[in-house]
Amino acid sequence: MIKKLLLIGVFIAFNSCGNENKVTPDSSEIDRQISALPYFNSADFTPQWNTPIHKIPPFSFLDQNGDTISNATYKGHIYVANFFFTICPGICPKLTENMSSLQEFYQNDDAIMLLSHTVMPWVDTVEELKKYSIRKGVNAEKWHLVTGDKTELYTIARDGYFADEDFTKTTDVDDFIHTENFILVDKKGYIRGVYNGTIALDIKRLMRHIDILKNEDIQ
Repeated sequence: MIKKLLLIGVFIAFNSCGNENKVTPDSSEIDRQISALPYFNSADFTPQWNTPIHKIPPFSFLDQNGDTISNATYKGHIYVANFFFTICPGICPKLTENMSSLQEFYQNDDAIMLLSHTVMPWVDTVEELKKYSIRKGVNAEKWHLVTGDKTELYTIARDGYFADEDFTKTTDVDDFIHTENFILVDKKGYIRGVYNGTIALDIKRLMRHIDILKNEDIQ
């Protein structure tokens, strides 16, 4: 009986050591192995492979220089979109900081652009966006901060980018929209990724996915 127990103990110890040494890739390693990105066609952000359906609908806003910014501005470009407002004391400073880091990293890459929509257009006029862009070192050739009609901004946020708190549409269409999402859009206007714009690891994941989209264009 004692001999049996000893054998069982050795067996368990052997298998425990084997499990400790076994290499299982974490989510970041799996992510690095992805060679293609899904499409996101609905507000629940369910990934759909090889199914491009939902495109960012037509839009037209004014940027920090008073220039008209539309889909045509971003045609043929990969871009990252987000929503913010200039007097936000909470997550917006971090979102802007991380957008700034993307601007710096891709400063010499004309294929990559950035787009930030205000969700408080009654405060964020063209003049206010200009002041904000100067304070934050925004390069208007790469990064447009846009304002316009509230209804149009909120419609593009909800129906275009699926950008609403907790990925759900609020019951009142006039309810304030505020989201920490960064949305990755490909050169054809399809949503290819969504990321938490306040988390450094998610920004790195976004950058890896940008590389995947760039490779997709040359395959």
